[in-house]
Amino acid sequence: MSANEEAREAIIRATVDLIEQSGGDIRNITARSISERSGVSLGLINYHFGSKDELIALCCGRIINRTIAAFAPGRKDYSEEDGMTDAERLTSYAAQTFDFIYKNSATVKISVLSDLKDYTPGCNSAMTQKGFLMALREDIPDQRKKHIAFCLASIMQAAFLSGEHSGEITGYDLKTKKGRDLFIKDTVNMLMGGLM
Repeated sequence: MSANEEAREAIIRATVDLIEQSGGDIRNITARSISERSGVSLGLINYHFGSKDELIALCCGRIINRTIAAFAPGRKDYSEEDGMTDAERLTSYAAQTFDFIYKNSATVKISVLSDLKDYTPGCNSAMTQKGFLMALREDIPDQRKKHIAFCLASIMQAAFLSGEHSGEITGYDLKTKKGRDLFIKDTVNMLMGGLM
């Protein structure tokens, strides 16, 4: 690894540590604190990332990817039988994701807003959709599966971004686990063919 790559990774590791220690509240994370933690000069942060905001968005993405990958630790074959229907499996995956979103709201908000500025196949939102696709195993055309996964992720993001107005906007109290679980169940059922 070159010195530039090592400096870049040191900056990322230090920023991830600071974000995690702050509980996702990035308001007090400064470029200076990142520089001190990483042992890399202040000027290299802008050189490698353009701005502190770009760096934090990238690091939030790494945190989220690592967490989403841990939803099914040790699972190598997602196609093995688990006794669940696609709707039940998708509801389970989405409920875990929604709980993570609300538990890490500051970090996730940065990531979602960053994705919306530059929505690519490798962004966190698209990776979440790919995770949802693993829940869909029944004989459904691939285009429909992708549409369901895209709609579910998009609906969840919009509901999350509605913040304190979520109850008024969605009709569900998303501040509570019970409200979030019902919202996910009803949304999945609607996307999979109708409300039960």
